Amino acid sequence: MTYATSKKLVKTLFAVLCTLAVIHCSPSESAEKTKEKKAPATLYWMSVSTQNQTIPGMSDEMSGMGEFMGKRLGGPGFGASRSLRLYLNSLQPLPNEPSATHDIPLGQKMGGTLPLLIPEQKGRAEKGPEERVEKPKLRMLLYWGCSETVGKGQPRIIDTEKMTPLAFGSALKGHTPSPQYPPSPRAGWIYADWPNKKSSVEIPKDSSLRGIHFVHGNYLPDIKFTIDRRHDFMAPVEFTSVKGDLTESVRFMWKDIPTAIGYFATAMAHNEKSGEMIIWSSSAVPDPGYGLMDYLPSNDVKQFIRDKVVMDPDTTTCAIPKGIFKESNGGMIQFIAYGDDMYASSPPKPKDPKEPWDLIWSVRLRLKSTGMIPLGMDAADPQRSGEKEGAEPFSDDRKSGEEETESTKTLKKLKGIFRF
Repeated sequence: MTYATSKKLVKTLFAVLCTLAVIHCSPSESAEKTKEKKAPATLYWMSVSTQNQTIPGMSDEMSGMGEFMGKRLGGPGFGASRSLRLYLNSLQPLPNEPSATHDIPLGQKMGGTLPLLIPEQKGRAEKGPEERVEKPKLRMLLYWGCSETVGKGQPRIIDTEKMTPLAFGSALKGHTPSPQYPPSPRAGWIYADWPNKKSSVEIPKDSSLRGIHFVHGNYLPDIKFTIDRRHDFMAPVEFTSVKGDLTESVRFMWKDIPTAIGYFATAMAHNEKSGEMIIWSSSAVPDPGYGLMDYLPSNDVKQFIRDKVVMDPDTTTCAIPKGIFKESNGGMIQFIAYGDDMYASSPPKPKDPKEPWDLIWSVRLRLKSTGMIPLGMDAADPQRSGEKEGAEPFSDDRKSGEEETESTKTLKKLKGIFRF
């Protein structure tokens, strides 16, 4: 299964779930209005992410392919990278020449300040004729649990042609994260963000958010807060071992991420013979994990650990049951480490819940670190070549043209999976 096919399957499935109201896709109008009524004068959010897409056998001489692969697949490319998004909502009057910026610590190594920009207003697109929504045709096999063997009662078979929408939604029911409402363009509010067309700075690998941050401008109050080590960029997801081909149990291990408060993994493949979608999640209870591969509030993570859906932060190994992907051409493991939310406000939240709390501004910083690695590439060790265990290691004294180098072999496998 190609990466592009995997993305298409995910998008299709998400659209189906939204149509059938199985998952929460966007806040309801009433919820949004309620949130706005209770919101403070100024909201400021920071979304901080680390991502690492791994390819077994990718050596240093292939490192230049990362950018190329990213462009081909519409993503950031392979290897570890970081991203930062800043969002602002303010209820203050909009001045004739609005200006706002976020002064950052020297250790962030992205210049002295990140200018926040109000996006240009886009005209509303005219609504076309309403399309008739047909009943989707989809058959899925759902597996779960970090086990080398298929557990009792698995797989759960989900077939839209044989199920009512209600039964389909019930079969896919899982733990639903709390709704989140980051600042966004909305009536009556000023909205600004970064990166934007005025400023977009690449984040260095040794960048650090630690230190004093100061957000100020002519349509918001001064916002000053400090980020500590626990809320800095998270370490990248690094798989230390991925063993087992598609006919076996796939056992994978990862390096501990010091600031992670929980982990979750999922894998998906397509049965080439039957056309079925095969989904597996690391949850110890039946749960497809929709909505869990993104930022989660810290309280949700803690609750989901108690519910045996999310792995605790001391876990560093998991296994996919034997043979569930044997009829596929390959799949993907997607992995997420959740970070701890950070909050700041002025004035600080009173200890007595009965005491009035008239907020001037509120800051929320949320964190995640994600990883991805393909299945079906003889991935005995992500740091070594794509050769099977026991094969002779690469030696520099091989003559040119006599044998394929490990990088050449890995490149051929990449071409087979990603079709470039």
